Formats: sequence, C-alpha cells, structure tokens
Amino acid sequence: MTDTQLNRFINYAKTLNGSDIYYRESWGCYYFSLLGKSFGMLKPESLTLKGDPEENITLRDMYSDVTPGYYSNKVHWNSIALPTDQLSPEQIEKMILNSYTLVYANLSQKNKELINES
Repeated sequence: MTDTQLNRFINYAKTLNGSDIYYRESWGCYYFSLLGKSFGMLKPESLTLKGDPEENITLRDMYSDVTPGYYSNKVHWNSIALPTDQLSPEQIEKMILNSYTLVYANLSQKNKELINES
C-alpha cells in the first residue's frame, strides 16, 4: 500500500469526532481510538476494524481479502489485506466509520457528551 493510500485512511479516521489516531510503536501500527477504546489498527499490509458479528461473516464470504481479525477477537474484528482491489477506498472508509460507530455506541452517556462537545 502506498503512503498516499495509507494517509487517506488515517486522515479519514482523524475527521471522526473525538478520534485519536497515532502511531503505536510497540505494535508497529497506526492505532485508531476513541477515548482509549480501539476502533482500528492500520499497517501497510492490513487494516483491522471492529464490525457487527453477522456483517463480519458476510464480508468474509464476499471478499477473500477480508479475514477474521489479526491478533484480535475473531467474532468482532475483521482484517482487510492491503492493498486490495476487491474493496474501494470509499467502502473501506464506510467500514472505518462503522467501527467507530460501534465503539461510540458502547460509551457511557457522559463520554458521549464529552465527544459531542469537542
């Protein structure tokens, strides 16, 4: 994956309210978090995102580049092999948003208010 493509996904994730995207040296990846809760991990060779368990299975059945989450809960996380010609950048951005939304939904009301105020 080129730096331009990598930066596209990093920059998209940074637009999500309250997101914190940084390079996590110990893991060798860009870490996408919302108030310390992970919603993604990006390396040049893969992007791992949280997803609805049933939707995760559907995506794995549809795309060979989508597999159970690497080093994560295989039910709740998928990894996308990069680069991919099976999914468009727009589809991947929708998956990033979905992952963020799932994490946001599980936050306390107080934390949701903190994010909405920022």
